[in-house]
Amino acid sequence: MQLVKQLLPLLLPLGLLLPPALSLLPPPLPPSRSSSLSAVGKKASYSIALLEGDGIGPEISAATVSVLETVATAAGFGLSFTPALIGGAAIDAVQDPYPPATHAACEAADSILLACIGGYKWDSNPRDMRPETGLLAMRSRLGLFANLRPAKVLPQLIEASTLKREVVEGVDIMVVRELTGDVYFGEPKGIDVIDGERVGYNNMIYKESEIKRIARVAGNVASKRTGKLCSVDKANVLDVSQLWKDVTTDIMEEEFPAVDLSHMYVDNAAMQLIRWPKQFDTIVTGNIFGDILSDEASMLVGSLGMLPSASIGEPGGPGVFEPCHGSAPDIAGENKANPLAMILSAAMMLKYDLGRDEEAKMIEDAVEAVLDGGFRTADIKSDGDGCELLGCKEMGDKVSEMITSMVKA
Repeated sequence: MQLVKQLLPLLLPLGLLLPPALSLLPPPLPPSRSSSLSAVGKKASYSIALLEGDGIGPEISAATVSVLETVATAAGFGLSFTPALIGGAAIDAVQDPYPPATHAACEAADSILLACIGGYKWDSNPRDMRPETGLLAMRSRLGLFANLRPAKVLPQLIEASTLKREVVEGVDIMVVRELTGDVYFGEPKGIDVIDGERVGYNNMIYKESEIKRIARVAGNVASKRTGKLCSVDKANVLDVSQLWKDVTTDIMEEEFPAVDLSHMYVDNAAMQLIRWPKQFDTIVTGNIFGDILSDEASMLVGSLGMLPSASIGEPGGPGVFEPCHGSAPDIAGENKANPLAMILSAAMMLKYDLGRDEEAKMIEDAVEAVLDGGFRTADIKSDGDGCELLGCKEMGDKVSEMITSMVKA
């Protein structure tokens, strides 16, 4: 009993003894005065930098390009794709994981579609010659400060989740993560010898301007969804989190007054994502908290092969749209990969970079219809499920066929 009394002051602020919020979600909100996230907006034709990367990248890219071309033909707009090297493929070709030619192609494009990077082949390389270094360089040089990572549980794949059906059914979360600040980039940092022993240190630092811009992205995203936004911090012990909380609150009150803003400590948020994930819609948080929470949220879905993501910067510049999964070198070239995460990333590109919301919805609906039809790739197929096993190319073809049939209907 004495232990309970000692823990009670810690548990109550975190809401651990309280039931989850079960309020009905409000209808979609009208756009605020800061609502545009599009890099270029709707126009007659678009140029896309296509970064196939490594491993299964070329296969899922081919399937995705086919789907995009089907949508473009149906909707009456043009697409042109400029291939460029990144990651291990770029290291092998030109000894640079993010070559100048690739950066030039990305800067010149309306948007950027990335497949995946990495593989065992380059794991022992010096850090500056690893595929992941190219990804970080691209984010930095293009000013991509916001990562959008949805975690939507599709009814057709609900049994793939490790959580109970009643917990994950209907979950549809968007995690908005700040990408270029926080403890990953704060200075000074390093490992020194102090008083005869090694001391490692990093600095969790955010400027007000950095918080404002990610808060605006989160406000825009929440406005496009249900208008419900949860800001995650650790303001009870971290000064930087108190600034995060204060600035985010100010931005919502001044620029997004219709958004329903709440705040939650990160440790409680990690627990609530597993306990009752349906209480969340849009989550905004800093770099390190977002790194952890977005991975946690992704496992609600049950397969990384279904999860898209986007990294965006200031309006007017191209974003990068990519699946959450890795390059799967063990199945590269075998037509076994699941292209749906990259196809859904292309849908995010249409919605958030190119101003093509209707066409984005067309792709999303086609993917769900294909799954409804009982078609699966190996990673999402279960024994005895009665579904037909498809390869990577065939799955892409099915989505394209479904789009064509939907348009004709």
